[in-house]
Amino acid sequence: FEVSDWCVEDPNVPGRMVCRNSCFNVRAGEVVGFAGLMGAGRTELMRSIFGHNYGLFKGGKVKLRGQELDLSSVSAAIKAGIAYVPEDRKNLGLNLLDSIRTTIVSANLKAILTGKLLDFNKELQAAKKSRADLLIKTSSVDAGVTTLSGGNQQKVVLGKWMFTEPEVLILDEPTRGIDVGARHEIYQMMIDLTEQGKSILMVSSDMEELLGMSERIVVLYDGHQAGILSKNEFSQETILTLASGL
Repeated sequence: FEVSDWCVEDPNVPGRMVCRNSCFNVRAGEVVGFAGLMGAGRTELMRSIFGHNYGLFKGGKVKLRGQELDLSSVSAAIKAGIAYVPEDRKNLGLNLLDSIRTTIVSANLKAILTGKLLDFNKELQAAKKSRADLLIKTSSVDAGVTTLSGGNQQKVVLGKWMFTEPEVLILDEPTRGIDVGARHEIYQMMIDLTEQGKSILMVSSDMEELLGMSERIVVLYDGHQAGILSKNEFSQETILTLASGL
């Protein structure tokens, strides 16, 4: 997965670039972390890649296995094999009026069609499989997502996007606000996905998480890349120095 010369303008401040000539790649089976201080443009970069979901697109290309992708809309990004788990799961990741089972299938309704009609048995089976695979703690997949703990809500969001069978998974603050047990279960899921050859882009403000889960780390400062670190270059001091623009 390769991003080159990616440029996005702030939708509210004309002329201010929130992404300036971003260039990076993620190999199959690799986790690449994205570090930066608040306002560095990490989330803006990820949202703009996921179907131009943020800002005013000014240029750049994204390729998967050498083929340029159409990312002009969220539906196009999903079709291209990209999934995005947002940092704000309650406002951007979930419809709080929905049940677990309807949430799990919501990003890929075509997969539960029989003819032109939704097959609710397929929906149920998909939700039960996701509950088992991700260890979602609930007595019933018909329960509302609001009945779940933060960690289990995050697993439902992950389950929704895994149901699209993505090749590239963008995780924005994947373990923020969840308990230690759920955190380690999500880490294991990430390891399982990389073993299947999936590519993961992970934005995180947790330094231990970045250092422990990433193969490489892209450090952003004020909308541009301050550096890309390989594992033998990892250190908190180096990351914070680059993230501060020094």
